[in-house]
Amino acid sequence: MSVSAGRGRLTQKEIARMAGVSQTTVSLVLNDRCEAAWRIAPETRERVLRVIRETGYVADPLARRLLQQHNQILGVFTYESVFPSTSVNFYHPFLSGIEACAESIGCDLLLFTSAPVSGGSRRIFHDNNRIRLADGCVLLGREIPRDELARMVAEDMPFVSVGRRDDAYLPSGKGGPVPHVGADYAQATAALVRRAVDLGHRVMAYVGAGAGPESAIDRLAGFTAAVRETGVDGRHEPVGGRTRAELLDALCSARVTAVFCEELVEAVAMAEAARARGLSVPGDLSLLALGDPTEQAETDLDFTGFRIPREDMGWQAIEVLDDILHGRTSDHQRLLPCELVEGETLGARGPATGRN
Repeated sequence: MSVSAGRGRLTQKEIARMAGVSQTTVSLVLNDRCEAAWRIAPETRERVLRVIRETGYVADPLARRLLQQHNQILGVFTYESVFPSTSVNFYHPFLSGIEACAESIGCDLLLFTSAPVSGGSRRIFHDNNRIRLADGCVLLGREIPRDELARMVAEDMPFVSVGRRDDAYLPSGKGGPVPHVGADYAQATAALVRRAVDLGHRVMAYVGAGAGPESAIDRLAGFTAAVRETGVDGRHEPVGGRTRAELLDALCSARVTAVFCEELVEAVAMAEAARARGLSVPGDLSLLALGDPTEQAETDLDFTGFRIPREDMGWQAIEVLDDILHGRTSDHQRLLPCELVEGETLGARGPATGRN
């Protein structure tokens, strides 16, 4: 079944005719937030959904907004576990902010947990998708599939991502800017580079992937922009398959004096490797951690770096979602400043670190 390229937007009446059901049934399937929708026979529902998938039908945004009856329930969809068994819970402050803001506007929260895992990540679109039980949804996860973001934008689904996301488009060209509340990793990282320059560092390295999630890309972009602006020597050193000792060898050979670690766990590992080599932190080698720990890392060092405004990001994600639901023309893409942490691992440029 297909739709000719020259044809205009399909109507619910046409979908009903193709599926052999009433227009009311189509409307209930599309807006499955009332009890009547759940009394539709599963085979009838599947027949309607199959026609919708095969025709590429997208409900008219204005019509969908008019049909929506807000029930004061906001969804939270997580692309990875947010309740780890370890003592470090990176997501807890986000959830605290989400909960507090939802309470302040009189909304309940619904945590979606039934989504299947594919390739190590949950998928929001699946056969038993119940995302529209909520008025709108907040998305949590380091990496969110670009095709899912594009589809949500194209289908005018009310949602907000916690964390900056690039624009997302489907192969058809549908999609667009993604509503988000993120942390300004680029500016925070750049500020730390400038601080290191002020302390006399002239050869620096960024240790980490610098790729994948937008948060990693933004950190490396901030580092790269700041070293270019200040005229110092800056290099990117992905960990790759190297041991920390091998990575330290490469840094020492390049006479690096300040290392910017994408993850705290990496900074801890580099500190242990430096100590094993007889190097002091920060006397011989300064180490900076670019954000809060995403996994447990035991250390006695108070690392210089920055804190991510996680609770505020969660709060403002609900604010943005509420604005979207009520048609308010606020900024639906926000970047919040990170708080710089003085710490004890960034010192003035000390002796050369090229010794063995």
